[in-house]
Amino acid sequence: MTIVIREAHPTEYDPLGEITVQAYLQDGLLDYGEDDAYLPVLKDVAARAAAAEVLVAVNGDTLLGGVTFVPGPGPVADIARPGEAEIRALAVAHAARGRGAGEALVRVCVDRARATDGCGAVVLSSQRSMHTAHRIYERLGFVRTPDRDWNPVPHLDDLTLLTYKLTL
Repeated sequence: MTIVIREAHPTEYDPLGEITVQAYLQDGLLDYGEDDAYLPVLKDVAARAAAAEVLVAVNGDTLLGGVTFVPGPGPVADIARPGEAEIRALAVAHAARGRGAGEALVRVCVDRARATDGCGAVVLSSQRSMHTAHRIYERLGFVRTPDRDWNPVPHLDDLTLLTYKLTL
């Protein structure tokens, strides 16, 4: 399989939103399933693309997955501080997993961060159960930053997100 990473086309926003939603649903990452309040956020790739860079992994005409690269603090960033880029909404279609698309997407984000003036690190948040993603991050040199772990829904104690950082 030949994986190409490129900027998402607007015609791919809806299919990528569906891949992202299905990845979260099938992996059991949404506490309320299809009624989860985060579902519309995951699906709204156009909103992310309006404020950051949405990248896709493709094999020919097949969309494998995508990620949002946030070059610094702003409306789409959750934890990025000045001088940090952030990776958001990494998702790979279940049928395409295990073939390197997720790692390729993360590598391109790191490359983009290195090319961003004043950027000295890449940060991201991840759910505790995203073990495959954690292995990718750690293989690429990201380290856990427990002091930055946070909870997007404070009344749900078990939703604390783990954070990682790669110093460039």
